[in-house]
Amino acid sequence: QELPETVLLKFFRPESTPVPARPTPEQLSNLIKTSLHYPESFNHSFHQKSLCLVPVTLLLSNCSQAVVDVMIDLRHKPTSSEALEVHGSFTWLGQTQYKLQLKGQEVYSLQLKACFVHTGVYNLGTPRVFAKLVDQVTLFETSQQNSMPALIIINNI
Repeated sequence: QELPETVLLKFFRPESTPVPARPTPEQLSNLIKTSLHYPESFNHSFHQKSLCLVPVTLLLSNCSQAVVDVMIDLRHKPTSSEALEVHGSFTWLGQTQYKLQLKGQEVYSLQLKACFVHTGVYNLGTPRVFAKLVDQVTLFETSQQNSMPALIIINNI
């Protein structure tokens, strides 16, 4: 009677699945790139109409491959008196907060209206943008890097 052939058993350890690294605060603050599109200067007859409305486009670009929750807050006003002295104050008309979701690499265009009551140089770079990864369980979105000042000149004609 023949003995059964002995077979060597090989044990394989499954490759350890890498735990997705938590994004760093710096990565989280660069999820969304924003840019404002508006005329460099705008002519308006304040004698005929006291309010000057300027269309502004806020372009939001998701720089990641992940789905991102985005919150835009237009109520932010510069607090330093210097900013007010140099640029003056203006108001965003309409909705002041937006919540949206951007797919990976998606670009979203948000139409805004800025309202001015007199001539001057203004900084339109006041919208605050917050973002978080959709699958991330956090109470607070991360504030996104703000771009350079977005200056507009309002002229009286």
